[in-house]
Amino acid sequence: MLVTIIGLGLIGGSTGLALRQGKKSRWEVVGYSRRQETAANALSLGAIERGETNLKDAVRQADLVIIATPVLAVKEIFSQIAPYLLSGCIVTDTASTKVQVMKWAAEMLPPTVNFIGGHPMAGRETYGIKAAEAELFQRCTYCLTPSEKASPESIDKVISMAKKLGAVPFFIDAQEHDNLVAGISHLPMLLSAALVSLTTKDPSWSKMSKLAASGYYDLTRLASGNPEVNSQICLSNQEAIIDWIDRFSREFERYRQLVAKGDKRLEQVLIETNKARQEWLRQTR
Repeated sequence: MLVTIIGLGLIGGSTGLALRQGKKSRWEVVGYSRRQETAANALSLGAIERGETNLKDAVRQADLVIIATPVLAVKEIFSQIAPYLLSGCIVTDTASTKVQVMKWAAEMLPPTVNFIGGHPMAGRETYGIKAAEAELFQRCTYCLTPSEKASPESIDKVISMAKKLGAVPFFIDAQEHDNLVAGISHLPMLLSAALVSLTTKDPSWSKMSKLAASGYYDLTRLASGNPEVNSQICLSNQEAIIDWIDRFSREFERYRQLVAKGDKRLEQVLIETNKARQEWLRQTR
């Protein structure tokens, strides 16, 4: 199967590496990047078999197109590739939000194309092709949101692709997806960034930074993520993210009141959250 990956950063590069693993891999991978240097790096790492900087040439023979770019770029890519896709071609994406992507796909892709929205729940704060690794998706949940017109055969092929990456396919509605990931992915990223912003602007930061250890490191890790990707995630999922920010503010105010009043119930609240996190960790093992 000829696969074209559009966007050769952490996700796109890792996808190519994972698909090409094994001596008898049936996935022939072409990679597209606007920058020749990125395509060359992906080729040298073994993430792709051929690099392209011309989008038309990259997709014209593809059986499967994987769009692994920042989410707001997806709309323009749909527009550019639509005239050149083979009838029966499968198109999927890896964007962290799905409602807008599904809408754009319905409006811009030809009816002969099977679109299946995708979002691997994997990643890290490092980014770019040099951060790519084949094991990135191992045991991660891979969200799939098929369009109404997607054929059962095309859905099966994307399931096979996700499994080849080492991921676990998980079907979910686009709206529900965006609401849920706003709470467990987008909100934490913004909290991490806000903490860095608050502390590094403090007049005492030069001394405070010498005291910052594992707790600060863990809580601020997400602030090191790709700014372009993260800002576009927020701009494509505003309503859900604002709702979670408001809910967090109310919950944080509850903690503030417990601290301000010297309320001994704070310990019980922390016991409950400790247990809740331990239970979640047990479920993920």
